[in-house]
Amino acid sequence: MSKQARTSTLLRLLHYVLPYRGRLLLAGAALVIAAAGVLVLGQGLRLVIDRGFADGNPALLDQALLGVLVVVSILAMASALRYYMVTWIGERLAADLRVHVFHHLLTLEPDFFERNGAGEIQSRLTADTTALQSLFGSSVSVAIRNALMFFGALILMFVTSPYLATLVVVGIPLTILPIFWFGRRVRRLSRASQDRVADIGSYAGEALHGIRTVQAFSHEEHDRHRYQARVEEAFATAIARTRQRAWLTGIALLIIFVAVGLILWQGGHDVLAGRMSVGELSAFVFYAVLAAGAVAAMAEVAGEVLRASGAAERLLELLDAQPAIAAPSQATALPEPVRGEVCFSDVVFAYPSRPDQPALRDFNLRLKPGERVALVGPSGGGKSTVLQLLLRFHDPRSGRITFDGVDLRDLDPLALRSHVGLVAQEPVLFTGTAAENIRYGRPTASDEEVIEAARDAYALDFIQRLPRGMDTPLGPGGVQLSGGQRQRIAIARAILRNPSLLLLDEATSALDTESEHMVQQALDRLMAGRTSLVIAHRLSTVTSADRILVLDSGQLVAEGTHEALLRDSLLYRRLANRQFESAGQEIRHAEPAMQ
Repeated sequence: MSKQARTSTLLRLLHYVLPYRGRLLLAGAALVIAAAGVLVLGQGLRLVIDRGFADGNPALLDQALLGVLVVVSILAMASALRYYMVTWIGERLAADLRVHVFHHLLTLEPDFFERNGAGEIQSRLTADTTALQSLFGSSVSVAIRNALMFFGALILMFVTSPYLATLVVVGIPLTILPIFWFGRRVRRLSRASQDRVADIGSYAGEALHGIRTVQAFSHEEHDRHRYQARVEEAFATAIARTRQRAWLTGIALLIIFVAVGLILWQGGHDVLAGRMSVGELSAFVFYAVLAAGAVAAMAEVAGEVLRASGAAERLLELLDAQPAIAAPSQATALPEPVRGEVCFSDVVFAYPSRPDQPALRDFNLRLKPGERVALVGPSGGGKSTVLQLLLRFHDPRSGRITFDGVDLRDLDPLALRSHVGLVAQEPVLFTGTAAENIRYGRPTASDEEVIEAARDAYALDFIQRLPRGMDTPLGPGGVQLSGGQRQRIAIARAILRNPSLLLLDEATSALDTESEHMVQQALDRLMAGRTSLVIAHRLSTVTSADRILVLDSGQLVAEGTHEALLRDSLLYRRLANRQFESAGQEIRHAEPAMQ
């Protein structure tokens, strides 16, 4: 990263600190007082030696020691205040960054997370913000304090002995050069190390999320080896970074203390020649060691700064990501009342990862308000794509999609989605109680409305049998429930939302026959008077639809009722034979007409 880019990154991070400028100024004042206190100790040391020990005056010795004690007390209080303030600022910065990044992530389309990986993003949100917390909560303060002590000690060295101070200044470039030489390598390896750690988290997250599949396929040993390989790769990168930092610190310390040794040799000869007092030499050595320690500390901090620079880059990459789907500057309002009319006009769409393979080709569809339409077709035919476009997770490459006559591009996505209810084939539940998962459909719903939605979805009975009823924690992803129970929670969520447009990705596919019958009744009530678009895999769903649309290779190839399509569409008939298990009588009945 160029110097200009690093400066830009620093300025952007300072933007998050500026709201707390009061605490920042207080921390700065405490830091200056603490640094000044350390520098004053050198003069106290000179007075103790020259006026106390050398003059043999007990009163002067007592006064000098008392002054040192006062300085040390002030130094201790200032240091404690500085530590508290900078730690608070660091923690506050990390918290603000996490909130800001998370808020921004929620504005990005699902495709962004598919491209970048949820585990990788999660690592940036946690580990990288922690690195920045360490930078602003410790490293920056240490660097500034040591910079002040270095320059203060340098000035006092010139005051004490210009000749010896000149020797120190000559040695400074020999210390700084290794910092720059190794610093570039440390920064590059720090970024690589953070990327490898993110890979570890991403792989572990996938394996643990799919633990049932891992164990069902006896894949544990293979995953152990692959995970260990990633850990070893991260370890090797971290060791390479640590090696460079060790060289950086070691060489800097070696040069510094060789220089101090030379100063002691020259200063000792000056004392013997009468050009310096013992107290002045002691004070000079004190300042020289202080300056050397400050440079060594800054060399160490340089590694932390470079590591945090890599973390800042990764976080700012997330913040710089612009949502592909965003509300227009002047969003059009939906006409009231919302009717749920949908129209696809010559829509062509391809996923960003497969731009040369359109998922929909010249697709046309009109859903009248309150109409119930089923989508059927082979896998990859474009059924789920239709639902994703209606939720505006993507925009079509060409053509237009309207909702109640308004182009989706002219609507605020939040306003659009507030009138759409979704029940996916694989329901997503979140860590929390049964009531919280149902209330996800409408956070402002009352307890009575939540209970009523659960009753309409035929979920209330099994929820009441849970240890704490509606307040029972369901675990991550609702792991404590069966697939059918999770699906009924998701349906209750959609019922509570009371949408104008209902999207069902075969919401009853995970249910047994008895549960399916109950939930189908609930869905029938839910779909009454609402526009409903259903991806169908079961005969009961198909036969209850007003129309059936057959999709193949992204195109609408047939539409009609179940009986008409069995008679007129060879593709639909083949799908019926394969998928609609209980359709044997209807299919056989329609076969003669196909001949």
